[in-house]
Amino acid sequence: MKDKTKLIATGRPHKRPFHPVNPQVERASTYLFPTYDDYLEGGRKIIYGRLGGATHRALEDAVTALEGGFETRLAPSGLQAVNASLLAFVKAGDRILITDSAYDPTRKFCERFLARFGVETVFYDPRIGEKLSELMTPNTKVVFAESPGSLTFEVQDIPALASVAREGGAKLVVDNTWSGGVFMKPLTLGADVVVHAGTKYLSGHSDCLIGTITSADEETAKTIYMALLQIGSNVSADDAYLTLRGMRTLHPRMKAHEQSALLLAKWLAKRPEVECVLHPALKSCPGHAFWKRDFSGASGLFGVILKPVGKAQIKAFFNALRLFGMGFSWGGFESLCIHVHPEKNRSATKWLAEGPVLRFHVGLEDPDDLIADLERAFALMKSTGAS
Repeated sequence: MKDKTKLIATGRPHKRPFHPVNPQVERASTYLFPTYDDYLEGGRKIIYGRLGGATHRALEDAVTALEGGFETRLAPSGLQAVNASLLAFVKAGDRILITDSAYDPTRKFCERFLARFGVETVFYDPRIGEKLSELMTPNTKVVFAESPGSLTFEVQDIPALASVAREGGAKLVVDNTWSGGVFMKPLTLGADVVVHAGTKYLSGHSDCLIGTITSADEETAKTIYMALLQIGSNVSADDAYLTLRGMRTLHPRMKAHEQSALLLAKWLAKRPEVECVLHPALKSCPGHAFWKRDFSGASGLFGVILKPVGKAQIKAFFNALRLFGMGFSWGGFESLCIHVHPEKNRSATKWLAEGPVLRFHVGLEDPDDLIADLERAFALMKSTGAS
């Protein structure tokens, strides 16, 4: 089946004489077993509310089908999905390699938490490709990629990273949130684990927090499962239900985000206030060739580097916006725009752009209205004196 069909057909209730279209929300902390033999079997499967029930399994099945993996497990947030996928494979004395363009909380988890337990983190240039082999050591256990990067949108050479990681005996973990699982399939490109902040595109409605971890094979899946079990991770049945419901419309939503975001990105590229647009589908974006090779489309998240302006002008720009909200996260139906600072989150590379960086998420509003919103903001920015 194609993705559009998988998103509708998977994670549905088992057939019986009559059944609802969607799985029911199954809230439980305790499951009871009618016989002693059932109890023993339940113990082998560790049936307990923290590990989820039928609602969770339905969502996991849908994500597994979408990503083409062996098994999916849930986490209470995207960050927890990332953290668990790293913790699962490392111990004191091990080393992990992480892209310098990674999501800032991922970076801080490695620098501030894993370091306390003797795990070394080395950041690498997101455009390193096969030269990653120069950083590999016998104790390197995980290579972490995020393609494209959260703020600067470099597209990584996932097949090259997968080859280097495999040869060095490390697992390649890929944050695939930007593509929504629709536009890129890291497991088919050689990744071992794919994580999502399901809070974003999978859910699509900005009303729940959830993460997903999809493994390529049974051995990897068991390791991930044991990590989640031991750190006490759990997801509410209501959030699992909301995410699965959101996934039913994931494919048409992603297409709509793509169309509107491309339109706005091209419009912004022509604006006199703009130095550069960081959109993977545009040739000007670092790693565009890899995007063209490995992706089937683009989502609604991209960046813009403005020409240098004063703080008062930036403030005027944001205060003039009416449809673009200022808020963290992204992937919902609403458009967002925030001022970001890539220079604060770099160590392997330097961020040299002189002007401010804006991160846009283009939602499902009419793009003409979004353009009008930006025109008003640029006009006010221009009329405001620099300071």
